[in-house]
Amino acid sequence: MGLIKAIAGAIGSTMKDQWLDLIKCDNMDMETLMVKQTTKSGQISKGSRILVAPGQVAVIYDSGAVLDATAEEGVYTFDQSSSPSFFGGQFGPVFKEMWQRFTYGGTPAKEQAIFFFNAKEILDNKFGTATPIPFQDWSHAIPNQMTGSLSPMGVNVRCYGKYTFRLDDVALFMRNHAGTGTVVKKKDITEQMRSEVIAAFQNVLNEMGNSKHRVPVLELPSYTDEMKQVMDERVFDEPIRARGVRLVSFTVESVSLDDASQEKIDRYEYSSNSMMQQGKIIDVMGDAANNPGGAGNAFIGLGMMNAGTGGMTGGVMQNAWGSQGQQQNYDPYGPQGGGKPQGIPCPKCGTPITGKFCPECGTPAPAPKAAKKCPKCGTETTGKFCPECGTPIPSDEPKKCPKCGTEVTGKFCPECGTPIA
Repeated sequence: MGLIKAIAGAIGSTMKDQWLDLIKCDNMDMETLMVKQTTKSGQISKGSRILVAPGQVAVIYDSGAVLDATAEEGVYTFDQSSSPSFFGGQFGPVFKEMWQRFTYGGTPAKEQAIFFFNAKEILDNKFGTATPIPFQDWSHAIPNQMTGSLSPMGVNVRCYGKYTFRLDDVALFMRNHAGTGTVVKKKDITEQMRSEVIAAFQNVLNEMGNSKHRVPVLELPSYTDEMKQVMDERVFDEPIRARGVRLVSFTVESVSLDDASQEKIDRYEYSSNSMMQQGKIIDVMGDAANNPGGAGNAFIGLGMMNAGTGGMTGGVMQNAWGSQGQQQNYDPYGPQGGGKPQGIPCPKCGTPITGKFCPECGTPAPAPKAAKKCPKCGTETTGKFCPECGTPIPSDEPKKCPKCGTEVTGKFCPECGTPIA
């Protein structure tokens, strides 16, 4: 039994009277993967015509066995006396294996049907990581001072994207999933596929983060071609292929870090910037030491840098001076520095406070200012401007209306409506 391709255009000619039945599948959209079609009697009469549309695979099923199949569009005549034709193109080897080895055991009733499979690329399938997954980020490598080597920073990422797939082996799909059901929809397999895609994607991420590829964590969306190539080479999608389905492509649309990982990277970048700044300061000090005539100007410059970096240069200078013997104990506010008193001025009498209360009037010491994050670069500071980029730090203190004196937290006075600058 098999299919004989009919004469082109015969479906609309006078030859149509030769056919007893017309079997076709019109509703093969992106949501439909397989449809079973047969006649009212469950038997396909000799001479019946079968219409195969573009992007479809038609499989003849007879009492538990696959008789013939085609992936070539056109009109076919069902001929019980003919041998299998296998008009399959690229599916030819698959169809031959189906005919030789594919059977449904223990099917007593005689039933004939045509199974239509969707051979098009199935688009717009979303995936996302329900929980953050680990990634080794070499763009923020951590030096090991003992060995002189670098290690990647361990971070956790969330990824979202889309993938496409195609029925690559209808025999496997029919045997391992569809069976002899009437209709198989995309939604019947995508939930399981989504879990398997994420598992395969995590394996790919492990490869992208190894010492060979070293892909920066936030640049992962730019490496989708490389990730697909690694997936194919390492066959990370084997569970999906085992059902006769093949991933055609996938795209990472967004990558984000969890809060702990973002904080880790912020600290890393702040430390890196600080080390770079310290290197510049030490270079200035070295130039001052080698150029006595310009030493005064150099240290004036250091004072300006210290103000711009929130006092960071003080620590650097202390380290530099600490390597010069007795100079390590230098205190700019001690006897060597003129005896200027230390501490926070008392808000009541102005006496410097070094403890919790003013030693003169007993007034409690002002609470230290809480550190705020710069809205531009994330650097923490207690001042009015960011020590890294100079961005003004928004104040949490309520403003007063210049017209009526009401405290205002928004952009307009709630009493008189005056705009607040």
